[in-house]
This record gives sequence, C-alpha cells and structure tokens, in this order.
Amino acid sequence: MDISQFRREYLKGGMSRTDLAKDPVKQFSLWFDQARTTHVPDPTAMILATVGSNGQPSQRTVLLKYYDENGFVFFTNFGSRKAAEIKDNNRVSLLFVWLELERQVIINGCAQKISTAESAKYFMTRPKESQLAAWVSSQSHRLSSRQILLQKFQEMKTKIGEGKVPLPSFWGDTGLNPQKLNSGRGGKAASMTGSSIQKRMRVGR
Repeated sequence: MDISQFRREYLKGGMSRTDLAKDPVKQFSLWFDQARTTHVPDPTAMILATVGSNGQPSQRTVLLKYYDENGFVFFTNFGSRKAAEIKDNNRVSLLFVWLELERQVIINGCAQKISTAESAKYFMTRPKESQLAAWVSSQSHRLSSRQILLQKFQEMKTKIGEGKVPLPSFWGDTGLNPQKLNSGRGGKAASMTGSSIQKRMRVGR
C-alpha cells in the first residue's frame, strides 16, 4: 500500500539553542510542563528501547514516574524481557512523542536498579488492585489463558484480605542515568525540514 501522501504541515516552528536552558534537565522540565498543561494525552508515556544479547533491539511503552538531576525513573517487573535486556546491556534510550506540540525528546543513557526503599515508597502509593496485580503479573511469559491470570489475582486478593500488600522482590524501579538529550521539532520551511538540538548531560546518580 502506498501511503506516501499521508502528511501534514508542521506549523509550530523550530528551535534555537539561544531559547534553551543551559541545564538539560531544567529544559526537559519546561517541555514536560508544557505537555502537561496543554493536556497532551499521557505526557508521561515514553518508549523504552533496549537491545538483547543477540543484538536485536526491542521497544515498549513505559511510564515515567519521576525525574530529577540524577535521572529518569520507571518501574518494571525484574522478570520481564526489558529487565533481562537491561541486565545484559544497560545502555538504553527513551523517547517521548508529544505530537500535539510537534515535539519529540530522546534521552540516551545507562539504566540501573534504584534502592528497594524508593521502590517500596512508590509501591505503597499505588491502588491496592495495582499492588496485587504486580504480584501475579508474568511479564514476557506466555499464559495459556487469561482465566489463569484472573484466578491468580483472586487467590492473592483473598490471601492478603484487608492487610497491606508487601513489595514483591521481583518488582521495582529502574533509573536511567542520562548522557545525552536530543529534541526534534517540525518547522515551517520551504523544504519542511525539522530542527534538532542535542545536549550532553553531565548528571549522575
């Protein structure tokens, strides 16, 4: 199928280095606040790219849970494919796509597990059903039927009852120690070329 005619004009303008904050994390914060306040759907959604031991890249959407001068943090099941690939090769890439703003932000760096204390602190803020789901989730593992998953969920719900749900040892947060930030934006020009800015990031956890 020829889809070469599917296109639109990008009218929000490009970028200039003189318009950017010197601190890349501060600049990201400004862009993120813009995405949030202009009601971009799911502004925390980001594509996480990893590479397997066979050299095959893979991608999936995860949610940014917090960020600061030390890095960008998301949560995952340590038994998942992405966790296994990060363990083998911790060089990963994050991609935020905010189409309403005609902007994308790419952050490259190295991922690592964060402390159990930080994981537990966030885990306790999740709805109880989400906490229970973390216990029965079998990410990247095939189930013979959805019914099995629902049955495991009900069994865990009955077992916990009204008590607190403990943090699973196989679930927690992963932080990306950023090394480079790249942002691209469509611009109105005769040739409709986009603009791209790169910033080296000197922060560390």
